[in-house]
Amino acid sequence: MMALVYEFVWRILHALLHLQRALICWFRIRLWNWRLWKRAVAALLVPVALSFQNHKKLGPSAGKRSLRRVRWGADGKSLEKLPLHVSLLIAEEELHYTDIANLVVWCMAVGISYVSVYDNQGIFRRNNSRLMDEILKQQQDLLGLDSTKYSVEFLNNKNEKQDHQVLSCQAVVKALSPDDGKPSIVKAAQDLCRAVEKKDRSSKDIDIHMLESILRDSTHIPDPDLVLKFGPVESTLGFLPWHIRLTEFISLPSHTDVSYEDFFSALKRYATCEQRQGK
Repeated sequence: MMALVYEFVWRILHALLHLQRALICWFRIRLWNWRLWKRAVAALLVPVALSFQNHKKLGPSAGKRSLRRVRWGADGKSLEKLPLHVSLLIAEEELHYTDIANLVVWCMAVGISYVSVYDNQGIFRRNNSRLMDEILKQQQDLLGLDSTKYSVEFLNNKNEKQDHQVLSCQAVVKALSPDDGKPSIVKAAQDLCRAVEKKDRSSKDIDIHMLESILRDSTHIPDPDLVLKFGPVESTLGFLPWHIRLTEFISLPSHTDVSYEDFFSALKRYATCEQRQGK
């Protein structure tokens, strides 16, 4: 009888031992699979984490600048007609350098080659360096481009070129004042009269084309295709009377806090306008 009991207990223990071994083997297999799964997940997530870290290093502003630059370039190419020279005529008492600098940078970003800035007090011209410094600052803030690849030329009061490595296209910027208007016409006429008096020129050679050539050489930039006038005053305020015979004028309420959408809307209006060239 006892022998049967011992055999029964032995069989139970033997079964439990097999069950323990089976459970250990099962746990080992699950643990191994878990480790493989963890490695697989890590292999997938590590590149994502690294790319996220790299993106964080670039910063959200860098991504926004890149998107804006691409958008502005595409906007310029989408226009049926893009002005070669845009002039910003400020007919307001308070002048905000940052807002003007934004407009200049937007002009260059869409592909406009010449930009001039005018106020009837000549404030921008007298503070030419301050304006240009603000343009450089806003260029970096808005576009963040590699400054070694692109250049812009600033023309100072003496029409001397000052090269700075900035902006996405070769562009020329100049601050204008009333001295570049009627006084420049008077000076050109006086120079022609002196040339005739000294017999360097013949009076028969003097015509409109010669005067136009002298005036264009004095500004070192082509005639403006588009003038964006800011402010409530319905006047050109003495702005280049000779150079604007074929210029399109578009008025905006104010240059203060002007948006890119307002600026681009004006460019679209210019692109669709019909210029009859005096016909």
